[in-house]
Amino acid sequence: MQQLQDFDQYIGNLKQKLADAEQDLKKYCDKVSKIRKKYAKKLTGAVTEALKDLNFLDVKFEMEFGQTADYTANGTDDPEFLISTNPGEPVKPLGKVASGGELSRIMLAIKTVLADQDAIETLIFDEIDSGISGRTAQMVSEKMNVLAKNHQIICITHLPQIAAMADAHYLIEKSVENKTTVSKIKCLSGEESIDELARMLGGVEITEKVRESAREMKELAHQKKCH
Repeated sequence: MQQLQDFDQYIGNLKQKLADAEQDLKKYCDKVSKIRKKYAKKLTGAVTEALKDLNFLDVKFEMEFGQTADYTANGTDDPEFLISTNPGEPVKPLGKVASGGELSRIMLAIKTVLADQDAIETLIFDEIDSGISGRTAQMVSEKMNVLAKNHQIICITHLPQIAAMADAHYLIEKSVENKTTVSKIKCLSGEESIDELARMLGGVEITEKVRESAREMKELAHQKKCH
C-alpha cells in the first residue's frame, strides 16, 4: 500500500539506485580497461618477438580497443588484433590479411606466449608449414614442442622438421577401393617414422644416406624435447 501511495517516489528511488549501480559498474569497467590496455602492450610485444622467430621478419602486431554497445562480463572493451606482415603496409584486422598457413603460425605464436595461462586442452594446426622451410620449420617445431608441455597438439604437416618432433607420428593416406576414395590413418613405429621422414626428405627414392639423415633428425628432436 505504501509503495502504491508513493509510487512516483518509489520509482524515483529505483531509478536512482540503478543510476548509482551503473556508475559503479562504469568505474570498474574503466579500471579493467586500463589494466587490459597496460598488459596488451606486453602481450603484443611478446607475440611480435615470437612471430619474428616464425619467419615474420618485418611484422607489426598490435591491439585496438573499441567499445561494446552494452556492458558485458568482460567490461566494455571490444579488443581486436591488428597485423602487418609486410614493410610499409598499415596494420589491418588479423582475419582480413592472413592466409590459412599464416593464421596457424600467428596462433602458434600467441598460444606459445600464453601457454601457462590457456585453459584450452587441445590445439589443431593445419597448413602451419605453408610457405616455410629450413630453419623456420625448425623454429616452428620447437615452439610447438614448448606448447605441447601444457596442451595436446594435433598438427598436419608435410615438413620432416615438424613431423620429427612429434611424440606420436601418424601417416594419412588416400587410396581408391572399389571405385571409392578411402582415407586411412596409421600410427607409425619408430623405424616406420624414420622411413616416412626419409621419404619426406628425399622423395620417391630413399637411399641409406637419406635414411641416416632422417634418423639423425629424429634423434636431435628427441634431445630437444628432453631439455
